[in-house]
Amino acid sequence: MTNARSSKTILIDGGMGQELIRRSKNPTTPLWSTQVLIDEPDIVTQLHLDYIKAGAEVITLANYSATPERLTRENLQDQFETIQRTAITCAQTARSTSDSASRIKIAGCLPPLVASYRPELLPEKVQAMATYRQLVAVQADAVDLFICETMGSIDEAMYAASAALESKKPVWVSLTINDTKNSTSLRSGEAIADALKALSTLPIEAVLLNCSWPESISHGLPILAEQISQSDSPIRIGAYANGFTSIESLKPGDTVSSLSARTDLGPEDYAKHANHWLENGASIIGGCCEVGPTHISKLRQLISA
Repeated sequence: MTNARSSKTILIDGGMGQELIRRSKNPTTPLWSTQVLIDEPDIVTQLHLDYIKAGAEVITLANYSATPERLTRENLQDQFETIQRTAITCAQTARSTSDSASRIKIAGCLPPLVASYRPELLPEKVQAMATYRQLVAVQADAVDLFICETMGSIDEAMYAASAALESKKPVWVSLTINDTKNSTSLRSGEAIADALKALSTLPIEAVLLNCSWPESISHGLPILAEQISQSDSPIRIGAYANGFTSIESLKPGDTVSSLSARTDLGPEDYAKHANHWLENGASIIGGCCEVGPTHISKLRQLISA
């Protein structure tokens, strides 16, 4: 018999980039997960499959760092569509070969265009919208929904979400917030409450917090929950944290080798944070950087208990 929590909670996958780098035989490059897509796509397919086996119901395309802006920086702009198509093929292959293909949804990914955690580098609106529409166009026919993830400012979130909504697919928006235990703001410094107010003007299905300390998310999530409860909005809320000690050393164009993983966020510890999110209204949970298949398996147990 399915319990109430299990029936209403969506479990998404964990981080792709860091796990792919860990599994790859090649050195880390500024292209991060995109380099693995180019050189070792079978690893990407297997990681998707491992997340499905762990219990994830949503897997996200591994195209996070394959934006036109990032590819142009590495002189690979002519490979944009090929890389995007490879990401799609990897996810579709994993789903089709799994034992639970019928329940798995594929999420398209709309990331920060230039660099994570640096909303001040967002291109001006016309260029940003054009790029997000380009990403949507190449992914739309292959995905079940879009996640605009690691959005560091209100403008970034609104541009990505507006482009995604043009596909007529469900759209989730995930915000990255400042890494403080009492975090109430996005990386831009804008209030979480103001971001939700702006996003509530769009017909999106969910607002999540991601790629931030789990402690930050635990403080920020109730802000979303309270604001939504007061407005009777149908928007879902959710969370998927990262396991970095700090993101301060990461600069645009750098490799991720400067980042360190926390040693206090094993599957059991991460699940304790996720349980707090569930108790505070989250109905979508998963993991981001440094959160792998074993963590997702533990979250499946948590949801199903």
